[in-house]
Amino acid sequence: MIAPHGGNADYVLPEDLLYNIRYRLQGSSSAGEARQISLRILFERYGDILWVPGRHKYTVTNFISELHDLLPDPSFFSFSQNMLDELIGLLRKRGNSNATINRKMAALSKLLRKAYKMKDISSLPEFTREKEKAGRIRFLDTNEEQRIFDGIAGHSEAYYRLCIFLVDTGARLGEAIGLRWNDVSGSRVTFWVTKSGRSRSVPLTQRAKDVVDIPKQRRSGPFSDIDQQRFRTAWNRVKQDVGLGSDKDVVPHVLRHTCASRLVQGGVDIRRVQTWLGHQTLQMTMRYAHLASQDLDACVAVLEKMSQIRAAQDH
Repeated sequence: MIAPHGGNADYVLPEDLLYNIRYRLQGSSSAGEARQISLRILFERYGDILWVPGRHKYTVTNFISELHDLLPDPSFFSFSQNMLDELIGLLRKRGNSNATINRKMAALSKLLRKAYKMKDISSLPEFTREKEKAGRIRFLDTNEEQRIFDGIAGHSEAYYRLCIFLVDTGARLGEAIGLRWNDVSGSRVTFWVTKSGRSRSVPLTQRAKDVVDIPKQRRSGPFSDIDQQRFRTAWNRVKQDVGLGSDKDVVPHVLRHTCASRLVQGGVDIRRVQTWLGHQTLQMTMRYAHLASQDLDACVAVLEKMSQIRAAQDH
């Protein structure tokens, strides 16, 4: 217990202040040295631990760097609620949507939780998810799929195999390229490195089995020799060639949306679709729920029956 000079002995200093005092006493010769904790330093310490290399980590790197630069004072002992609220306000002024803010806050929350656990900071703010508008989900019809896949096949047989696999498994591009031979077992595939950090296994369609049934030839996996950026470049060229160049939603990820949409339209219940896609929350999968229109067909029969009963009563 620490009392202020001349004060009540029962007075207890706030935990944040106690932490700052301890921090200064543990190896810091000056107050200036003690203030060298920042988002950038924390990311240098824990970035490789918290995020696997790849496109997502590259995005997170940019998020954390932006948030670091937005803070009026980038060095801190604890990350207060006021600091968090100020960051969100500044992101809004920059025109960030709630969905974009949520992604940036998810990265920040993950980093700060690790820092708090490692006692780099003394407290954590409360993160509240911003309400997002339901966006338009783009998926391919069979004609669009055929046109794009035919064009892709003209560029590369490997790219064509990848597209077939993506649309029939709903895998993310990075998940598919990261597959290893041991991840494919008979008629099932297991994705170990996923966005959610949770592995999942899904069964394979016959054509998905066919596209992974290839000679290994020093490959570490069925798609390991594909460069993600080169594939995206080829995709964009084909997109232009088939007349879809102006549709910004026709990106490789549209194949995942297409897979999910076909499952829902085919009558697969939403919980199973969630498991198939590896969504952490049902809310993410519910974006596709409106496509289950066949569930509403029975409603028409009920209404028709009631109108017939009413008509009979009138007569």
